[in-house]
Amino acid sequence: MNLNEKLQHKYALSPKGAKDMVKAFISVTVSNIVLMLPVGLLYYLVKDFINNDVTSNKRILYIVGSVICLLLIAITTYIQYNATFLSTYVESGVRRTSLAEKLRKLPLSYFGKKDLSDLTSTIMADCATLETASSHWIPELIGAMISTLIVSVSLFFINWRMAIAALWVLPIAFIIVLSSAKVQKKLSENHMSLKMNLADGIQECLEALRDLRANNASESYMEGLDKKIKAVEKHSIVTEFGTAVFVGSAQMILKVGIATVALVGGILLSKGKIDIFTFFMFLLLVSRLYDPMQISLQNLAAIISADVPCRRMDEILSHSIQTGSEELTNKGCDIVFDHVAFGYDGADNVLSDVSLCAKQGEVTALIGPSGGGKTTVSRLAARFWDINKGKITVGGMDISKIDPEKLMSLYSIVFQDVTLFNNTVMENIRIGKKDATDEEVIAAAKLAHCDEFAEKMADGYNTMIGENGSELSGGERQRISIARAFLKDAPIILLDEATASLDVDNETLIQQSLSELIKNKTVLIIAHRMRTVASADKIVVLKDGVVAEQGSPAELEAKNGIYKHMMSMQLKSAEWKMN
Repeated sequence: MNLNEKLQHKYALSPKGAKDMVKAFISVTVSNIVLMLPVGLLYYLVKDFINNDVTSNKRILYIVGSVICLLLIAITTYIQYNATFLSTYVESGVRRTSLAEKLRKLPLSYFGKKDLSDLTSTIMADCATLETASSHWIPELIGAMISTLIVSVSLFFINWRMAIAALWVLPIAFIIVLSSAKVQKKLSENHMSLKMNLADGIQECLEALRDLRANNASESYMEGLDKKIKAVEKHSIVTEFGTAVFVGSAQMILKVGIATVALVGGILLSKGKIDIFTFFMFLLLVSRLYDPMQISLQNLAAIISADVPCRRMDEILSHSIQTGSEELTNKGCDIVFDHVAFGYDGADNVLSDVSLCAKQGEVTALIGPSGGGKTTVSRLAARFWDINKGKITVGGMDISKIDPEKLMSLYSIVFQDVTLFNNTVMENIRIGKKDATDEEVIAAAKLAHCDEFAEKMADGYNTMIGENGSELSGGERQRISIARAFLKDAPIILLDEATASLDVDNETLIQQSLSELIKNKTVLIIAHRMRTVASADKIVVLKDGVVAEQGSPAELEAKNGIYKHMMSMQLKSAEWKMN
């Protein structure tokens, strides 16, 4: 692994970002060395003044030298600014885009292990931390170390005793800060854990505010949230103090270096082993040398602390993605599960041995007790996750070998939990087919009976519906989701309780529309209402991760098994009334 690859992996950089960081190292090094030039110029100027050797030619030389130094400092500072700050801001945008693109391609199993606030924090807060590290901490530290090394070597050629007196404090100071790595990483991990706990609490509070108020639990919940806020505040102080102990100690050691230069220089000067000019030059150099190193020690501590957010980002960027061919080779759209086993944590604990076939032109209904694996089967059919064992095919095509996004062109999906965007009714339906015309969108909306509410809104189909459709009822939100499926008009339809949020009248209307939508298509439907699946061509009963029964409604009715029991229980439920 070369330097660029190491930087990419360590700091979640793009290939160009890694190259730009190397350029930043070089620019900071050159800038630091150029800042040493005035010290040398001042040394010779003082020497000539003491020797009364300031001729008119030398005055001109010093004036020209000063101008050149100023120009070089301005030029190198400009280059350094571009190489560190501007390049970093561009890379920060690339990093966020890369993270978002990677998240888009990750299997949904990954998101089962992460919550929204954690991922949001990684994309926003962790990226911001790394942005500061890339623009301030890392280049300045590496540049200061390289420039200090170059200057240090040159000091040994001037006088090795004075060089040792000036430089002995540097390795000790760095060792002190480096020795804090384990402590700082532990503090950073604990701090991050507390911050994520707080973020989860805030998000949960906002999402559950209605339920909290309905149960008079707002005050008690806020007390718990306040404890989380104070815990983050307290640990922030502990973290800062833990860093300050090591950095402060290291910076105090650097101050001792000035004293040793003065002491050793005074002794050597009194013994005639160095002249006053050499003594003066070393005093000037150490004052200039230690200033950037003081900042470098702080930067080193900050970089150590930044290891936690770097690892969090690298975890996302390094995670394997679902890949496959861009070419669809299916012959028809029959969905076949062949001895499929699956578990969300890699174990076969959700589906153990599922074999079924959903034929094109037929409606296949998945029913069974909660937790039996119905929703899992529908998600696996669309390759939201990859199975552990067995095989799933669509028209004879192994879906595990097809790119997920390409595969999704075959599917229209209506989830039980509808997700809408803070946009217009028109654009929310257009999600189903991005290049659809307004006329096509409206036609799909009418099939899903969205026109009944959309045309009554202030701006009709161009009315904003709020965050996640907050301006709409549950049934209206569901109808928009169904309209998307009409608009996409894919050959495979997955319906997960598609009419669960609709009243009886609207459910009947939607079912009539669905009858038109599903002609000659493969339909996989999940439902708990038995009357919803009564007209299905085939019913698959899932229980405890296996297919317990399958066949036509009439066949299962005759078996007197789980299906018939569920039918009878729902009939009893329908007869229930409040006394």
